[in-house]
Amino acid sequence: MNESYKELLVKKERGAKESAIRVVCIIPTVLLAFLTLLTGAIYFFIAVIALGILDYFVFQWTDIEYEYLYLDKEISVDKIMAKTRRKRVITLDVNKIELMAPEKSYQLDSYRNRQTKVTDLSAGHDLPDQKLYWVFYEGNQKFLMNLTEDFAKTIKGIAPRKVFTD
Repeated sequence: MNESYKELLVKKERGAKESAIRVVCIIPTVLLAFLTLLTGAIYFFIAVIALGILDYFVFQWTDIEYEYLYLDKEISVDKIMAKTRRKRVITLDVNKIELMAPEKSYQLDSYRNRQTKVTDLSAGHDLPDQKLYWVFYEGNQKFLMNLTEDFAKTIKGIAPRKVFTD
């Protein structure tokens, strides 16, 4: 039996939207904290505490990593928020994958115009040792993932006609 194990951690890059959300949350908290120090009003203090709690959750929601785990013909993807909370996003059965290929591959030409649900599980762009791969799954889902050459070759060993690394 061919059992192999691969693990890959991909940090999602914080874009302009996430950075703007963080700034928009922090500025009112800091201004209200200064106002609390100047006036000493208890209701400003309560508002600072509430905004601080909100900031904590916003920072968790904007600091995301994905962990890809390949084991026994299954790829499981976990979402790690702020390096503290882990949530299983999806488990993909390699036998149900229609096609897995790099983003710029000619193998995707016949799949490009398909209207399917897209789930982005990537860093958002190519990384030095990882390429963006499109994974078409069960005809109605498509996933964008960052994979290393080694990770893709491991899956290609199980499904050589479905996985391309060109």
